[in-house]
Amino acid sequence: MQRAAAHIRLPFRSRTWRGRTGNWLGAGLGTSIDFQDHRPYMPGDDPRHIDWQAYARTGNYIMKLYREEVSPLVDLVIDVSASMFVDQKKSIRSLELFYFCIESARHSDASLHVFAADGHEFCVLTTEQAVAADDFLFAVVQGRPDLARIPWRQGSLRILLSDLLFPGPPGSVITALASGKGRGLILAPFSADEANPGWLGNVALTDCETKHRRLQRVTAPLLARYGDNYRRHFSLWRDQARKQGIVIAQVGSDDAFRDALQTEALPRGAVEFY
Repeated sequence: MQRAAAHIRLPFRSRTWRGRTGNWLGAGLGTSIDFQDHRPYMPGDDPRHIDWQAYARTGNYIMKLYREEVSPLVDLVIDVSASMFVDQKKSIRSLELFYFCIESARHSDASLHVFAADGHEFCVLTTEQAVAADDFLFAVVQGRPDLARIPWRQGSLRILLSDLLFPGPPGSVITALASGKGRGLILAPFSADEANPGWLGNVALTDCETKHRRLQRVTAPLLARYGDNYRRHFSLWRDQARKQGIVIAQVGSDDAFRDALQTEALPRGAVEFY
């Protein structure tokens, strides 16, 4: 993921940011080379920023104003429900996305906060803990992550890593990602087996979250209804997210990492090339 983050990054170029001094254009005024506006000179202003051409034309001291340069704020939440790690391929893809976001933020000198969400609870991870952590992956979540409890920072890039496979409408999650002038981004790992399972006949189904097991007769019409519901579920998420300017990109677990990003994440603006 360090190598991947050297060529692909989170979507920092697509907007202005707020944060400590850094290398990205901010929303306020500062000392970058990007010209912003003029205003009259005031006592205490730096005379190096006087527009002498404007003074020659008007006889008045006019200040050149430039955009500030900042380090973006990145708040990263990983959903640690069992469905994120239900098989080896999806587990690897979930971890690749997690560490890609960390390495991309670090490579871009962003201010990074990392959280592992467990239903209504969450834990804060330092960057060092996140890079070294294994034990946080084994929590059992009873429902959706409660993102309203996350201490989001004003104007941050808010990234949720989740397969979104929990019941109920997406409203509370979408609202949390969009509040406080934040920019929301959802990266959703998925496997081909869950999107288009090959169940048919008598099968034993086990809920990976609760471990509840049941026998089920799967017919072709039942499998078709499953597929319709699966697609409808993500269509609802996309519709709700679009209204709030939040990007959702599903990332498959069967292709190589960079190839998987180019299917949805890159075209939708969830990531960008340098």
